[in-house]
Amino acid sequence: MSGLKLFHTTSSGVAEVAPRFAEVETNVQRLIEANMEALLGVRFLASEYGTGPVHGGRIDSLGLDENGSPVIVEYKRGVDAGVINQGLFYLSWLMDHRAEFEYLVRDRLGVTAASQVLWSGPRLICIAGDFTRYDVHAVREHRRSIDLVRYRLFGSDLFGLETVASVSGGMQVARQARRQTVVRAAADVRGALIAELASAVDEALLGLRDGVNRVERKTYRAYQRLRNFACVCPPQRSKLLVYLKADPKLVDLVPGFTRDVSGLGHHGTGDLEVQLRTPRDVERAQDLFRASYAAA
Repeated sequence: MSGLKLFHTTSSGVAEVAPRFAEVETNVQRLIEANMEALLGVRFLASEYGTGPVHGGRIDSLGLDENGSPVIVEYKRGVDAGVINQGLFYLSWLMDHRAEFEYLVRDRLGVTAASQVLWSGPRLICIAGDFTRYDVHAVREHRRSIDLVRYRLFGSDLFGLETVASVSGGMQVARQARRQTVVRAAADVRGALIAELASAVDEALLGLRDGVNRVERKTYRAYQRLRNFACVCPPQRSKLLVYLKADPKLVDLVPGFTRDVSGLGHHGTGDLEVQLRTPRDVERAQDLFRASYAAA
């Protein structure tokens, strides 16, 4: 069971709001499908998608995340050891039916979205009332990107999601190898200072918590745990640009360091732009990194 507790505050103290499961699994599915982008950072594509007579199944939900990765979402009302294997079965089907998925994306989201599908990082999100320690261990043994997400209903109008485990599968490499890649790429282009900045930012974002994944796109590098919380653009001559999910209205903006880019076009996701030029800037940005992680 989740350790999360929720309380109403009153003039005489606090009263706990008891958590509960949904009455039926479809109640959770309908709620998430209707609000998938807000809850998961995933654009909804289809519900109960048939996999044909050979596989003989129906995928609960299909979507496309903010980096262009295909997403399968499977739901269970309570604890069910079969949810991971069921999702992996459908993920295998998806990889064998890429053209069909791209056609669905083109039909629902347009030609541009279909042309940018990122097949290097398909994802499985399992949403259930709870998971066992065996489930958490199992996802760490697979070479797929899998998120285990626990849901809870509180009272009559509160809904909570909690990431229990998150692995990046095929996108995951050793942290030292990632660091060396970042350093080499930046050093080849912009020199030693930018290389150090790129390395420091990479370590800071990956180190916020276990299970942070890095997704490589042509125009940015995204850091996510279920959804993006930071996007780092390729190094410029004298600075790195990082876009965060922190609300710019809640930040004391400093010219030359932070900028509100809501409504402005840029690569990656996030409305707060952070400009990094020195190691000191990376230290100054740590609280913003943490705030963005929390907001996402």
